[in-house]
Parts: sequence; C-alpha cells; structure tokens
Amino acid sequence: MESGMPLSGRQRALIRESWQRVSGSPVQHGLVLFSRLFDLDPDLLPLFQYNCKQFASPQECLSTPEFLDHIRKVMLVIDAAVSHLENLSCLEEYLCNLGKKHQAVGVKVESFSTVGESLLYMLEKCLGAAFSPDVREAWSKLYGAVVKAMQRGWETLPEGD
Repeated sequence: MESGMPLSGRQRALIRESWQRVSGSPVQHGLVLFSRLFDLDPDLLPLFQYNCKQFASPQECLSTPEFLDHIRKVMLVIDAAVSHLENLSCLEEYLCNLGKKHQAVGVKVESFSTVGESLLYMLEKCLGAAFSPDVREAWSKLYGAVVKAMQRGWETLPEGD
C-alpha cells in the first residue's frame, strides 16, 4: 500500500504509544468517535439500521448491541493498522474489500474525511496533552493510507454491482 509518504520510525512509535493508551477501552473510545461523527454529520445515522429499525437519535443508535459490535469492529481495524505499521500493504486486500462493503451500504467516499476528523477528535479527548501536533500528523498519515486502500474498493467494484 503506497501511502505517498511512508511513516517515519518516530511516527510509528508515536502511533503505537498513543494507541496503547486508547486500545484498552475500545468501546468507550469508539463511542466518543461515533458520537462526534454523528454530531458532525447527522445524515450518516440512517446508514446504521439494524433489523430495519430507524433510530430517532444518535444516542438510541449508540446504545444498541449491534452498534456496539460495529464499534468493536472499527476499533479492531484501527488496531490491525497499528499492528502492521511496518507493512500496511499486507492489509491492502482486506481494506479494499472493506471499502466495497461500505459502498454497498451507501457510505460515500467523502464521509471518510468526517470519520478521520472524528478519529482525531477521539484521540485528542482520550490523550489530552499527549495529543501533540506530531501525534496528530502521524495519525493523519496512517488514516490517509487506510482510506486510500478502502477507496480502491469503490474503484474496483464491477459495473452493475
């Protein structure tokens, strides 16, 4: 996975250190991320329908077992990216397929920038003063590489699918 500019050793270390502080409570921190996401873009809420149920509010959605399971999955994807910082290309096929799945349920590529903002917000809230400009830049680079791989799922989707 070519991400334009590869992560430096220092950036990889900053990502690992910061993720270690967040990954112990994935659901708690994932709730911060998705609460922020729905604050920034309430139009994303209808994409999360379980058993054909429309949610009246983000809080209603955020409290369902199915959504909590989705949060766990998102946090596992972030964890996989952090675990493979040396070799993100090994996640290429997985992320491309994940992109296809997101496209199939109606997620727009543009929404990933809002997800990125929400991820940085969550990290800032969880890390406090430890969320330095260098940490922000390292995470932005990593997230950009992940999204680039997921976007290939949109580009490779056959016509009529």
